[in-house]
Amino acid sequence: MEKEEVRKSIEENIVFTFARSGGKGGQNVNKVNTKAHGTIPLSSIRGLSDGERATVAQKLRAKINSENNICVNCDEERLQDLNRKIAINRLVNWIENAAYIQPKRKKTKPSKASKERRLNAKRIRSLIKQSRQKIF
Repeated sequence: MEKEEVRKSIEENIVFTFARSGGKGGQNVNKVNTKAHGTIPLSSIRGLSDGERATVAQKLRAKINSENNICVNCDEERLQDLNRKIAINRLVNWIENAAYIQPKRKKTKPSKASKERRLNAKRIRSLIKQSRQKIF
């Protein structure tokens, strides 16, 4: 995955609509459209391989609508421009996290020293328990 290519394509292709947001802000909230709602078609995001695109579609299916657009909302700040930037960053993070494929674990055997430490700890524990027994 090419992170810079993904970010650039998101910034170029995302379509924002704005609405009035709730919460703090007083009169400003009642008259200024600061909430940012962004949508972008999954197919227009460049920098993803076909496998990564399928993985993103699977992992972000709750955020993808019926037209195959990814939707993101942000109404945390009082300024429209800041909300737009936060929404873009949030979308980039979602895609980066969803496209990441965990590498397979390589099976390894315990080392000789670790086996010895384990057996030594078992011996010590055994001696402690033997010392608690009553002798008849």
